[in-house]
Amino acid sequence: MGGWHTGRMVAVDLETTGVDVETDRIVTACVAAIDGTTGQTDVCTWLANPGVPIPDAAAQVHGITTEHARRHGWDAAEVVAEIADALAAHAAAGVPVVGFNLAFDLTLLDRETRRHGLTPLADRLDGTAVIDPLVLDRHFDPYRKGSRKLADVCAHYRVRIDGAHDAGHDALAAARVAYRIAQTWPGVATMPLAELHALQVRAKATQAASFRAYLERQGKPCDDVRGEWPLIPLAAATQGGAA
Repeated sequence: MGGWHTGRMVAVDLETTGVDVETDRIVTACVAAIDGTTGQTDVCTWLANPGVPIPDAAAQVHGITTEHARRHGWDAAEVVAEIADALAAHAAAGVPVVGFNLAFDLTLLDRETRRHGLTPLADRLDGTAVIDPLVLDRHFDPYRKGSRKLADVCAHYRVRIDGAHDAGHDALAAARVAYRIAQTWPGVATMPLAELHALQVRAKATQAASFRAYLERQGKPCDDVRGEWPLIPLAAATQGGAA
């Protein structure tokens, strides 16, 4: 039986200078158009000069140093514009956006568009169906023990990831996990995209509330755990960081 997973998807992933969606910048990015039936992909990748130093901790994750980005990276404003244009073009054609922990990627990209005086991503993706295998995995299999990092979720669903923390590999791996989730959990594949999107909005809010309650019981800070999805609104972000 067919379903959204056998149609077109566009996968996105960012590697960045850090994990603060309000202040950190894009270093590398991938937007990959995928045909779920044939497996054919059209992958676009970018390397940006973020205009700020890349912390050593971030460079150790994705392998891009400040020196390398300055020497080989494209102008940050140009990169941000091209990524946003690519996503918006697919969205305008009704193609769902897929990625792992997309509240981070889409929110940071939204802030980058604003930083460079571009049309905010939030406005350009309004009404677009988004599929986040991290949210779906936590919703359908909430009691599974172990890490929910992309590499571990790939291992659980037995899908290939060619290299973690590479934007191109991570984007394609996220799409493969989404495909496998559609095959694994009854009714997901045939769920209309608008309903699937709405389910994830509710699921993410529930997951964040549960995690906040857990942190409160542990006496740990929880103000930076956010339940907005797939993108943290600018006004909400001033009240705390991204989940």
